[in-house]
Amino acid sequence: MSRHLEDLSGPEIGEKITETSVIIQPIGAVEQHGPHLPLAVDHVIAEEAAEAVVAEFGDAHDLWLLPTLSVSKSNEHAWSAGTLWLSATTMLAVLDDIARSVSTTRAKRLVFLNGHGGNSSLLNVACREIRLAYGLKTFLVHPFVPADHGGESPEAELGMGIHGGHQETSVFMHLRPDLVHLEKAERAVPAGLDANKHVKFGGMTSFGWLSNDFFPEGHIGDPTGATAQEGKLLFEAAVRLLGEQMAEIAVFDFGR
Repeated sequence: MSRHLEDLSGPEIGEKITETSVIIQPIGAVEQHGPHLPLAVDHVIAEEAAEAVVAEFGDAHDLWLLPTLSVSKSNEHAWSAGTLWLSATTMLAVLDDIARSVSTTRAKRLVFLNGHGGNSSLLNVACREIRLAYGLKTFLVHPFVPADHGGESPEAELGMGIHGGHQETSVFMHLRPDLVHLEKAERAVPAGLDANKHVKFGGMTSFGWLSNDFFPEGHIGDPTGATAQEGKLLFEAAVRLLGEQMAEIAVFDFGR
C-alpha cells in the first residue's frame, strides 16, 4: 500500500487518514553546495530519508508522506546564481497553508523533516504558530542535525563541517554518485573560528552569515576524504534514528 498522501482519492482521505496518522512534510532546498556537489543535495537527502522512514516504519506508526517542498529559505546562498529561495515571510506563509490543509483531515500530527540547516530556526517558529492556529501537534526532525545547530562534525573539520563537507558529501555519494565531482572538492574550514570560545559554529553565541563570507567556493567543511561507503552507514543510521523519533511522535501527548 502506498503511504503517499497524494496517491489517495478524496474519499480515501476520510477513511485512511485518522487521529493516529502522522503526516510528514519533507523540506529540502535548491542551493549551491560548492564546486563538487549539485544544487539538489538538500532536497534529495530529505526526500530519500522521508521515503526510507515511511517505507520501514510507516505501517507501525501510521506515517503518511507529503510531496517534498524543495524550495525553501536559502538566502544565505542568494549570491550564487541558480540558488532558489523563499523569503522568511513567504516560507512561513507556505508552511501555514500546508498546515491549514492538513488540518482539514482527521490527522493530529504534522512533522517537518528538514534537510536544510538554514530552515531550522524558521521551522521552530512555524511549529509554534501552527500549533496555535490549527491545534496540530507539530514536530521538527532532521536526517542530520547541522553542526551549527548542535549536530556532530568530524574532528578534522574542527566541528564546522556544516555545508557540503565530509558527511554531507559522503551521504550524497551514496544516494547520487553520478552527480558528485570529488576531483573538484577542496578543504574549506574556517579554522580561525576554532579559537573562539563562544562565537563559532556550535557555540553559545550565534551569528548571521552568508556562505561566501568564509570562502568564495561556497561550501564549509572538508569533503576531500568523503566516501560512498561511509555515506551509506550514515544514511542508514539516520533512518533508524528517525524511526525512533517517529515512534515517540506517534504517541506524544505533552506528558499527560
